[in-house]
Amino acid sequence: MTRPEAIEWKNDCLRLLDQRKLPLDVSFLDCRCAEDVAVAIETLAVRGAPAIGIAAAYGVVLDATTKRDAIAAIDRLSLTRPTAVNLFHALARMRAIVAGLPDVPLRDRLLAEAHAIRSADIAANETMGFFGQSLLPQNSTVYTHCNAGALATGGFGTALGVMRAAVRAGKTIRVFADETRPLLQGSRLTAWELLEDGIDVTVVCEGMAAAVFSRERVDAVLVGADRIAANGDAANKIGTYTLALVARHFDVPFYVVAPWTTVDMKCPGGRSIPIEERNPDEIRECFGAKILSRDFPVWNPAFDVTPADCITAIVTERGVARPPFFASLSAFDDMINP
Repeated sequence: MTRPEAIEWKNDCLRLLDQRKLPLDVSFLDCRCAEDVAVAIETLAVRGAPAIGIAAAYGVVLDATTKRDAIAAIDRLSLTRPTAVNLFHALARMRAIVAGLPDVPLRDRLLAEAHAIRSADIAANETMGFFGQSLLPQNSTVYTHCNAGALATGGFGTALGVMRAAVRAGKTIRVFADETRPLLQGSRLTAWELLEDGIDVTVVCEGMAAAVFSRERVDAVLVGADRIAANGDAANKIGTYTLALVARHFDVPFYVVAPWTTVDMKCPGGRSIPIEERNPDEIRECFGAKILSRDFPVWNPAFDVTPADCITAIVTERGVARPPFFASLSAFDDMINP
């Protein structure tokens, strides 16, 4: 693969692939303080729940001159995006390190923890890929929404990781990736990743999903998630719920693929998941070009919640959870939290 690293620690600096400019411009942001990382997260230079958590962990390291500075960095980074629970898992790990160490070795220990968070995410993705590819037939056509690939994680990807693992296993994979409005993460990022890997991908508008399902034999829908509640409700990029309804109408399996850090067993259901609402100008404008004036009312939630009864299975590194999800997810939780 020729894709550059989306997140890289280099020369005491966090280098991020600027995903706002892909695929036409491959450029990088060098973050030298926690505020740089916070702004990169808020403006979607780095995005995807696991990647946000990893970037935030490195952001703490950048300001970790003293314990007080590290705590201030954690507090600032925790305000960036409310839906992605991976962010809070990563920052909780960094906060625990800060609480348990004196100032002197603090930065080195925090850096080791940030590296560990990233390595664990990559390993989890590869395990999820192994579990998930077993759900796909030898010759598969899959449909995906938004970007749940290497760009959204420490590497390899969640939903796209399943596709990569299927190719490794010798399967033939054909992908339909919808644009994912309003910021087009599906066409700009997912299609770019898959093309870089030599995987057959066709970009469609998300309004075409029903037409695709009616004309093609779609074997599965694969999506990621930013938070999964204990009952199996899953928050993902806006438009995911609509896609789930189309899949159910056509009796196509709908799989959510996410690391265990995305599962929030303290959250009882989807109504308890905080949904980020973003700047309405993301809809009023298209990459800097105004298409609506400011007097047009706009609602711009970043995520919707797909109810558990629309989900066939949830693939994690602990295994494949099936309905009833509270029971199957609780069993996975007990694997480490008896």
